[in-house]
Parts: sequence; structure tokens; C-alpha cells
Amino acid sequence: MLLPLVRRKGYFPDFLTPPEGALGFDEGLEALLHTAKPRLGRDFAVLGSETKLPSWARDLADGRPAALDRLGTALHGYYRGAVAPVEEAMRTRVRVERATRMRVMDESGIEAMLAGLHPSMRWESPVLEVDYSVDQELHLNGRGLLLVPTMFRSRTPVSLLDPALPPILTYPIPREERPGAAGAARRLEPLLGRTRAAVLCTIEDGSRATTELARLLEVSAACISQHTAVLRKAGLISSDRHRSLVLHTLTPLGAALLRGACAGTTPGAASYRLPRPGGAGSVAPRDTVPPQRSPADGG
Repeated sequence: MLLPLVRRKGYFPDFLTPPEGALGFDEGLEALLHTAKPRLGRDFAVLGSETKLPSWARDLADGRPAALDRLGTALHGYYRGAVAPVEEAMRTRVRVERATRMRVMDESGIEAMLAGLHPSMRWESPVLEVDYSVDQELHLNGRGLLLVPTMFRSRTPVSLLDPALPPILTYPIPREERPGAAGAARRLEPLLGRTRAAVLCTIEDGSRATTELARLLEVSAACISQHTAVLRKAGLISSDRHRSLVLHTLTPLGAALLRGACAGTTPGAASYRLPRPGGAGSVAPRDTVPPQRSPADGG
């Protein structure tokens, strides 16, 4: 049900990412299910002008409760299966990105922060120019701009289509340039042991199930369970059961330990470069959660 609405390219309906989502998934979903009919009609009119929609989309566009309930069930199922297992790891990356931008702003000014947001963006006061798939101008008119770092996009930032909505710019979190996991694992072995160090490095980029870790590290599932129990007690990973699977994810403490080990393998390796100092500006990052709003170039 979600694929016709959340396409890889083209318009992404604004109503799917209500601002209440910043408070949590349940709050965002509740707001979505109570979207005003005029908003639904406008969003589906734009979406329908770009692609052929299935017949049930008309019920959604009309705001029929049964159709909205089906959409809510689909979104909740996707969140539970695809996002929840790695949500804490994503939030950690977002917190790191926000802290990095705030540090640049404190040390070099707002304009320097804007100038270094992403390779696809260029700051030439008073305009932030963004590489984008459509021609669009967003005038703030004193409203301020909410910057939302996201792990759900990898190429270009996006903004909302409707200029009447709060100005939001979602931009991809830069990928960290790290040395290989093998070097980090070697540095952690004296502290954690070979298998536990390998487990941490293997789940660096996302959750892994016990059976998957056993296959990748060529040990038994029982062995993995023993080692993950130790890592969990140390606060380095969290483990959550999803149906028949137990998924293991780095905690912020585990991610920090791994970052330190990675940084130590190649002296001078850095994830970010500070822009040159600039003057004062009028836009600043706000405290946000992973991506909420996205309009015109895919979700």
C-alpha cells in the first residue's frame, strides 16, 4: 500500500510527514490519521498528476476513515519491521550530526555552518542554493528554517512543496570516512576479546540477528548469544526480539567506543572538515529526530 505513495522519485505527499512526528512515531501517526480533507485533496491531486494511482487512493484523497486506518496499519507495520530495530542507532547519528553543526556554528558562525552543510548546498548570503530535481524557491519571510538531518536520503536535500507549511529542509547526513573494520577490531581485541570485538564491528552499520552474526563470524549461535549477553550488560549493545529473531544494535556508548577505535587506526583521519569562518546569519539548526518532512524528490 505504501509504494504508490512513497516513490523513489517525484512528489512525496506532505501529509505523510506531519510536524508532530518530531514528538515520536505514535504522535506523528495520530496527526496523519486526522489530516484535514482539503490537505488530502491537494496532496493527492499533485501526486495523481505525476503518476497513475490505484483505485483505493480515491478513498484516501476523500479522507474516508477506513482508508486512513488501512494506511495507518501499513505505516505502523513498516515502522515496526524496518525502522524500530535500528532507531536508536539512527538517533545517535542524528545527535552526532547536530552536535557537529552546533560546534561549527559556535566556533565559526552561522554562515560557516550553512556553507558546510552538504556538498549539494552552497551558501551565498542571503541565499542557500540547493541542487534539486525541480525549480523551486522557498522564501522564509522571517519564519526561520528547520534543518533536519536524515539517514533516509543519500544524494540531495528536499523541502516541502506547499510554501504555506513551516519551512523545512531535510538534508543527508554526511557519510563518515572511516578506516576498515578490521583495524578497529584489532584495537578492541585486548579489551573485549576477538569475538566480541568482531560482533561490535559487524553491527556497526545496522542491526544483526544472532543467527546472522553466527554465520558471518563462523561460530555457533550459542557462542554469539554468550558474547552478546556480555556486551549488553556492558551497555555496548541493545537486543530486541522481533518475532523469531533477536536483533542486536549498537548503543550510543558502543558507537562511541567503535568510533574511537576507528579513529585510532589511521592518525589524522577526520569525518568532517570545518569551513572557514564566516559572518552572522539568520538560520540555525534545531533539535530534531531522524527525517520527518520531505516533498518533491522522493521520501
